Amino acid sequence: MTQHTPAGAPADRPATPALYGGKGSRRVTVRDVAAAKARGEKWPMLTAYDAMTASVFDEAGIPVMLVGDSMGNAHLGYDSTVPVTLEQMTMLSAAVVRGTRRALIVADLPFGSYQESATQALRSATHLVKEAGVGAVKLEGGERSADQIRLLVEAGIPVMAHVGLTPQSVHAFGGHPVQGRGEEAAHQLLRDAKAVQDAGAFAVVLELVTAELAAEVTRSLHIPTVGIGAGPDCDAQVLVWTDMAGMTEWPGGRTPRFVKEYAQLRTALGRAARSFAEDVVGGTYPAEEHSFH
Repeated sequence: MTQHTPAGAPADRPATPALYGGKGSRRVTVRDVAAAKARGEKWPMLTAYDAMTASVFDEAGIPVMLVGDSMGNAHLGYDSTVPVTLEQMTMLSAAVVRGTRRALIVADLPFGSYQESATQALRSATHLVKEAGVGAVKLEGGERSADQIRLLVEAGIPVMAHVGLTPQSVHAFGGHPVQGRGEEAAHQLLRDAKAVQDAGAFAVVLELVTAELAAEVTRSLHIPTVGIGAGPDCDAQVLVWTDMAGMTEWPGGRTPRFVKEYAQLRTALGRAARSFAEDVVGGTYPAEEHSFH
């Protein structure tokens, strides 16, 4: 595992394991995440929705994985995250937990599973922790979700908050506009971020927030900020894995500005499928080496 020695630390003091990279003997915890913030160490987070993909990311050293309700778009074929159910979230979260050994697994509370009351949020989060085995949950909303966050934390369930563009509110936003533009909007987002911190969240996702405002929020909070379309100054960065790997087919072929594709798996997978099909049609698969006698 990569080692990190704090500035000014005695030479004989054991180095602190970095959050990213390595295959430690235990799960990453929220305390590890907090320590990384204190060290000024940046770290990556990816979404995962199945055991096989999660195991690849775990072996790559990704320290935190999000079983996001983005599964609605990326995995289940929905047009948004809104239709995702708690049962679907539980099933896929359990698969991700089973496929990993080191990463902290965070599961989204889907739309309709926590907005009604803090008690409903506790019931839903408890279900995910008990039935799926996740180490934390994530929910959307700033000041409006502070009561839910506070009750979950008091019950011993770590919470990652999510402010800025909140995809479950896509109908209210009327799309996916960048957040924090204008003085009033910036002040509200900063209030939201501080509200979730004060309620006990261990980290907060900033989605589609101007880079300048995200930098200000990051400086203002003692908990880590996780950016997605929020500039380079957040403590961590997250991407939906299918976006990161070039699997997503974007409408009109236009990749969102904040997405960087690190591979072209959609092209590679399509090429492999066509090669298989051509071998079957041409009678070259299965060959003698693939047959039993």
